[in-house]
Amino acid sequence: MEATLPWYGAMPAEDRSWVNLVAQAGIAAFVDWFRDPRSDRAISADVFGTAPRELARAVTLQQTVELVRVTIAVVEEGIEQLAEPGDQALLRESVLHYSREVAFAAAQVYAQAAEARGAWDARLEALVVDALLRAEADEAVRSRAAALGWRATDAALAVVGTTPAGEPEAVIDEVHRAARAAGADALAAVQGERLVVVLGAPAGVLDDPRDQIGAGGLSLVRRLSPAFGPGPVVVGPLVADLLGAGDSARAALAGLQAAPAWPGAPRPVLATELLPERALAGDTDARRTLVEGTYAALAAAGPALGETLAAYLEHAGSLEGAARMLFVHPNTVRYRLRRVAELTGYAPAEPRDAFALRLALALGRLAEADEAPPGG
Repeated sequence: MEATLPWYGAMPAEDRSWVNLVAQAGIAAFVDWFRDPRSDRAISADVFGTAPRELARAVTLQQTVELVRVTIAVVEEGIEQLAEPGDQALLRESVLHYSREVAFAAAQVYAQAAEARGAWDARLEALVVDALLRAEADEAVRSRAAALGWRATDAALAVVGTTPAGEPEAVIDEVHRAARAAGADALAAVQGERLVVVLGAPAGVLDDPRDQIGAGGLSLVRRLSPAFGPGPVVVGPLVADLLGAGDSARAALAGLQAAPAWPGAPRPVLATELLPERALAGDTDARRTLVEGTYAALAAAGPALGETLAAYLEHAGSLEGAARMLFVHPNTVRYRLRRVAELTGYAPAEPRDAFALRLALALGRLAEADEAPPGG
């Protein structure tokens, strides 16, 4: 083995000793089998039962096949000394037959080891995703994710949707395959009727210069969309790294719950695009975003913008109607509405944006009423 297999000499002494024991066990088992070929003893137990389970990690299947080949070759070289001239052909044929059975037994051992590792990895992956959802992410979670092949450190986001038909293992495998094809890392878990996926990729793949989900990120999610079942696929906001992915996942799950209120939503749809529906469904984070982001931005700019926006919405998007109500020129209304769009990111002339702005105004007024002293 040392003369023909370079990697064998580089192995630790303990592993080499285990390999030698396996080879000796194989020869001894062949002798017992040759005495009684009708024996139904399991070759895997006879040959590989002497080795610890960890040896399957130190020696690959290809290396095991090479070891079997070398061992059989040595036995074949000694056939003339081991058998009488009339029995040499029978012994050679028996060695070939037995070596085939050993090869099949080796494949079975490695297949079982792979299945065991796959089952353990699936459980570990589900635990990592669950820890992220429950806001229990720490360095241990990062370490477990690294053991599963997670490499991304620049950006991450969560994608949620319904679970497709099929075995959970097949569903997760499809997610991983699609993510690898797109050059991204993925952690996925089937949680009943919903499928939760955390994606990670180098900077520039998921995000755009404004630290938002860019075209590359949406393209990546679209490639994963077929792995989800029917219905909406919701994309959570971009976060800095894996430990922040729980926030993205919770926003995406809130969006999935509220998505039925917007039947025409695209697939995939951003959780931020579902802020109005999420707020109506009771999502406190969505309400806080609309109040502290949209309404507060308008209030900080002075009362004119909020009054103009309210008048414009009350008059069903009529510039002239809002101008008459406010006693200003329509161009003044037009200018103020542009300022509203610049400050909030919502264009009042767009129906979806107008819906979000109307809800932000209502929620902001309610928040101010709650903060006002009694009788004030």
